[in-house]
Amino acid sequence: QVQLVESGGGLVQTGGSLSLSCAASGSGFSNNVMGWFRQAPGKEREFVAAISWSGSNTYADSVKGRFTISRDNAKKTVYLQMNSLKPEDTAVYYCAGRFGTWATALATEPQNYAYWGQGTQVTVSS
Repeated sequence: QVQLVESGGGLVQTGGSLSLSCAASGSGFSNNVMGWFRQAPGKEREFVAAISWSGSNTYADSVKGRFTISRDNAKKTVYLQMNSLKPEDTAVYYCAGRFGTWATALATEPQNYAYWGQGTQVTVSS
């Protein structure tokens, strides 16, 4: 069983940057797919970015060019570097993991993820 703990959220002004981390513990991190999702108040959880064990990745159109997902398999940690932040990026950000091979269509859907972190709040002020 894998446990995930996110960190790095906070308050930032429009145009600023934040870096989120997601540390995994327990067994099962190897050969998995890790994703970041977010949920704003009153909205459904939405896909942000995902990365395979070998580094293949995909992004939501709304963050492409501004956010970068990466992972350090030795440290069992996934990162999300967020630049040029906008007020509409305000949300609780969750990391999640799923087993299986990389497939973009599967990586973007939250129901395909088996385990989740507790979330970290990101607030972008205008």
